[in-house]
Amino acid sequence: MKNLIFVLSAPSGTGKTTILKILKDELKDVDIVVTYTTRKPRPGEKDGIDYNFIEIDEFKKKIEKGELIEWSIVYGNYYGIPKDKIEENLKKEKKTLLIIDTQGGLKIKKIYPNAFLIGILPPSLKEQERRLRERKDMPEEEIKKRLSFSKQERDVIRKHYDIKLINRDLRKTIEKIKKIILS
Repeated sequence: MKNLIFVLSAPSGTGKTTILKILKDELKDVDIVVTYTTRKPRPGEKDGIDYNFIEIDEFKKKIEKGELIEWSIVYGNYYGIPKDKIEENLKKEKKTLLIIDTQGGLKIKKIYPNAFLIGILPPSLKEQERRLRERKDMPEEEIKKRLSFSKQERDVIRKHYDIKLINRDLRKTIEKIKKIILS
């Protein structure tokens, strides 16, 4: 059976958001599923495009109703993938890309063994930290928490993901991701 579900995961500060924006423009025949989240939008993020921003009560109702194929709490916020979208795409045999954390990636692989997990790693820890600090929207405590958590994410990617890409060159990384999904 061919791969229809692709998961892209990366620790915070690895370039995931930038990669996602470019892939949305360049992969017109692939459905990039928009995740639900309870976190507040960052400057420039749009509801329904970057994330579906919802209140925690609404998120918990979606959990209770079984409307999420998987969900996790990451950095104190809830994130989840809409079940109906995945099922609809599978019926149509449409390629689907999920941009989720490693916890979610492993859950998806358990539910859909043919899912292909793509892990993006930073070129170095120093570069990852530089990128996080460059955002200027995070307190020091949050940066430290993300860097600490990213060690676990890197370990999961190294041990369980089908392919690991180091994001040294954004354009080359994107081309590799596109080749994996389109081949």
